[in-house]
Amino acid sequence: MLISVCIPTYNRPEHLLNCLNSLSLQTNKNFEVCISDNCSKKNIKKLISPYRKKLKLRFNRNYKNLGFALNVLTVTKMARGEFIWLLGDDDLLVKDAIQTLIKLIKKNNNTDFFWINSNHLNLEYLKNFPYPFNTKNLPKKMKTHSPQKKSRSLKFFELIDPNISFDFLLGIFVCVFRANKWKNNLHVIDKKLIKDPKIWSNFENTCFFIKVFCAAFSKSNAYLCAKPLSVSLHGIREWGNLYPMVEIIRIPEALDYYRSQGLNFSRYYIAKNSSLKNFFNYFIKILLNGEKMGLKYISMKKHFFPSLLFPNAWLSVIYFIFRKITLLFKSIKHQL
Repeated sequence: MLISVCIPTYNRPEHLLNCLNSLSLQTNKNFEVCISDNCSKKNIKKLISPYRKKLKLRFNRNYKNLGFALNVLTVTKMARGEFIWLLGDDDLLVKDAIQTLIKLIKKNNNTDFFWINSNHLNLEYLKNFPYPFNTKNLPKKMKTHSPQKKSRSLKFFELIDPNISFDFLLGIFVCVFRANKWKNNLHVIDKKLIKDPKIWSNFENTCFFIKVFCAAFSKSNAYLCAKPLSVSLHGIREWGNLYPMVEIIRIPEALDYYRSQGLNFSRYYIAKNSSLKNFFNYFIKILLNGEKMGLKYISMKKHFFPSLLFPNAWLSVIYFIFRKITLLFKSIKHQL
């Protein structure tokens, strides 16, 4: 088995079935689907049973909600394929995505890590069609996660580039990687911190996979697939209130970790400066909203003051004002 599509899921049965339907429509069926249910309220095992005839399904149900990070670990341990594709339960695969990926892997047999571009689509669009959604009804034009137009081979750390992606691999669902290297480097995880069930409360339970990626693939060949093979749906994110904290705290923390593992300084500085383009307006928003936006997870000494060494932290105020003025003019123009 070449590919294991691994899906951590929790309380999103309707989206999971859309996801599975997109998998069942793949022309190449040479892949398995591993699902780990984080103790959802509904009987997920029963709901997915119709797809057992269409897909090579493997299922696990956790005895309690272990949190996102531990569920990701659980589902990847289920994988038997040479490569793991972690897919969100609210994601869709486009037509022939698996076939395209298999061709890429076979053509680049000395490559351990594939970054796969994705389309963005609002969830509301799916409501115009029968359920479960059939990907033949996807719009022809969608916004892409990365603006890159040219696929190419590169080194792993070259993926840490704001011109490729603003989240610098935190969007794990666009990552396909060699399973044995992943499984052989899980020892870098802090086993105590990752068990914290609070959402995004520390670096480990938010993006532990960054540490595993660095240990497993920092010296590996990588491949950037500019052609989107999946669709990421918007309008589902339950943790949206914590997004500002993730952008100005967790993403810069990830970049600091990359730097500690060998990312060169110029690439690090450019990427971290880019990550702080919303620094002050997001920080003020977090201050005003307090705990519900993750204020208690922010350290002035560790997070706030070091960010002031980067120009975008200061320029973020100007960027914010400029965006507001632009929106105001657009609104006035529209009314006229």
